[in-house]
Amino acid sequence: MDHTGKESIIAAIREAAGYIRTKTAKKPAIALVLGSGLGAFAECLVNADIIPFDDIPNFPRSGVAGHGSKLYIGELEGIPVAVMQGRAHYYEGYDTQTITFPIRVLALLGIKSIVLTNACGAVNKHFSPGDIMIIEDHLSFFCPSPLRGINLDDFGERFVDMSAAYTPAYIETAEKAAKELNIKIQKGVYGYWHGPTYETAAEIRAFMALGADVVGMSTVAEAIVARHCGMKILGLSCITNMTCIYSKSGTSHEEVMEMGRLTADRFIALLTKIIPRL
Repeated sequence: MDHTGKESIIAAIREAAGYIRTKTAKKPAIALVLGSGLGAFAECLVNADIIPFDDIPNFPRSGVAGHGSKLYIGELEGIPVAVMQGRAHYYEGYDTQTITFPIRVLALLGIKSIVLTNACGAVNKHFSPGDIMIIEDHLSFFCPSPLRGINLDDFGERFVDMSAAYTPAYIETAEKAAKELNIKIQKGVYGYWHGPTYETAAEIRAFMALGADVVGMSTVAEAIVARHCGMKILGLSCITNMTCIYSKSGTSHEEVMEMGRLTADRFIALLTKIIPRL
């Protein structure tokens, strides 16, 4: 990417942020990205300004079922919050720079803390569908780096420290909130898979050997860019299924969506408890 390309990217981010500012007077410092089947949380915001992704200049669109493709900017417990109801994915044909474009826009809007959520499959045999996992770390081997190319100096430095990608204080906050609500919580490592195929048994065994507890098709590229932007990050996974080494019936998107819906009440309660404490 040459210098002109870099300038055009910055201009595109500024254009998107500028459009959003014309649609809301609220100035949130916290944002959430909601994964498959978890979009109901957006409805909990009060006094929300709702902006379809299709209306935001340069925003990537998602055509995946369970992703509402709207940006909500409202209040939770009196706190201004931005919520992305859905996200674009690498497997939809976008590169990782494009799917993380919204994170750059959120950073330009003043977001300092972000909660990344997802639906995922369990690699760890001690996990169960319906569990909620706090992401302690991730494996990005199968994720082309969204920072590849000329560095966007307006947002962060060339080389990004990922040794504590998920903010330890936020992990502790989430654990305490879950305990107060008597919600079973897991902690572990999220393994990224590019999709759109679900993993083979051999691939799951490889993830297991590498130390992954769950596997999913999002979140990691967003976390990398959020760190590049200097954001603090909390990652939460809704475990919707056991991966194929444990299940003889295979995996379907419908199964993922249904378990997301069944988990929604606990997920919403947990987020509602956590957000005011970040």
